[in-house]
Amino acid sequence: MLKKVMIANRGEIAVRIVRACAEAGIRSVAIYTEPDRYGLHVKRADEAYSVGADPLRGYLDPAGIVNLAVQTGCDAIHPGYGFLSENAEFARLCEEKGVTFIGPSSDVIHRMGDKTQARDSMRAAGVPITPGSDGNLADVNEALALADKVGYPVMIKATSGGGGRGIRRCDSPDELRQQYPRVISEATKAFGSAEVFLEKCIVNPRHIEVQILGDSQGQVVHLFERDCSIQRRNQKLIEIAPSPQLTPEQRSYIGGLAVKAAEAVGYVNAGTVEFLLSGNEVYFMEMNTRVQVEHTITEAITGIDIVREQLRIAGGLPLSVRQEDIQHRGYALQFRINAEDPKNDFLPSFGRISHYYAPGGPGVRVDTAIYTGYEIPPYFDSMCLKLVVWALTWEEVIARGKRALDDMRLHGIKTTAQYYQQILGHPDFASACFDTSFVPSHPELLNYSTKRHPSEVALAIAAAITAHAGF
Repeated sequence: MLKKVMIANRGEIAVRIVRACAEAGIRSVAIYTEPDRYGLHVKRADEAYSVGADPLRGYLDPAGIVNLAVQTGCDAIHPGYGFLSENAEFARLCEEKGVTFIGPSSDVIHRMGDKTQARDSMRAAGVPITPGSDGNLADVNEALALADKVGYPVMIKATSGGGGRGIRRCDSPDELRQQYPRVISEATKAFGSAEVFLEKCIVNPRHIEVQILGDSQGQVVHLFERDCSIQRRNQKLIEIAPSPQLTPEQRSYIGGLAVKAAEAVGYVNAGTVEFLLSGNEVYFMEMNTRVQVEHTITEAITGIDIVREQLRIAGGLPLSVRQEDIQHRGYALQFRINAEDPKNDFLPSFGRISHYYAPGGPGVRVDTAIYTGYEIPPYFDSMCLKLVVWALTWEEVIARGKRALDDMRLHGIKTTAQYYQQILGHPDFASACFDTSFVPSHPELLNYSTKRHPSEVALAIAAAITAHAGF
């Protein structure tokens, strides 16, 4: 088993990994740049080391992080998500230095990070993929010819992309001519690669992803699916497990496809296989070779600690569960509470948190690294906490979500919490009838009141007085 793990990340996922290490009897090591000096992950880890004054550079330095891990006696590195979590070079450096990378091999990360190679691997394994290019596009003329063949609309995507970036929909040849150079520019800036490919756009699909785990003994299991259809501009807002829209037959089929996909590439550790569903048709979209932001809701419905399993797998141990032992119970929702102003085109709202009160009660979980007085820096992702609720039925989990969102008090910044209340109250969501078009199709949900209840105003005034007085 592992003895000492460096966490190459920050914020709530770093805190989550620190806690998993503590429960497993593993010593945790945090890294931080200057804006994170007072971050909760720094306070909670057994050891913490600065990786520079620049807000981002230290978190994005593979060689520096691996060398620090060796110097501090770490036998493993957990990359979390984002930053270097899907960086094949980072995993390769770990392999060369004898430090266990808590994730799949560098070869698998490279193959599945390259979207055209991923499509090739799935095609060979018999996993259905969307019609599109067999490889990278040579130029816009090839893209135009292929689009005529598969039919509009089409998607131009960055081959090395992810996280909803480097993607443009094109509904006509003129749009394709306009968007093609833009995607290349985005791909070059964001991923350091100008390679792009084309695939048929599945209009208004359901976005379903399956959590998988694989150990070094060759066993692969799935932990059922999550519905990520409630999203804005390819960025997930509310995630659901399991999907209230799937039949038992669909659930079994898509879970089997995810296991087949993982086995085809020799996948080890935690990962996610993402699919698009259109009617009864299922298409492979991509594989995320890391723990997901929304792993929490899978844990809620299965009772399986995914980060603990990651540590076990990386330590050479077999999975603690077999497929036949894995069951799901009830429903779980995760709300990404972002520091954004939904009424102002979701503009980021960074600043000092003057008062924070976490929701609680039965079936409520909060993963966060914020606290009263914490200053949310403008250099990182806008998510400040993940609110997770669980209940036995779909109706009950919606009611619990509304209550928990109402329980939460977060002052000093604007957040997406009130907007999520509007989504929960919409009849289409309540009847589990939605797809990826839900958010753009309902702009009226942004017309909510921002007036505070008198008790909230009193709390905000009290918090301000306390902060000013220095209590």
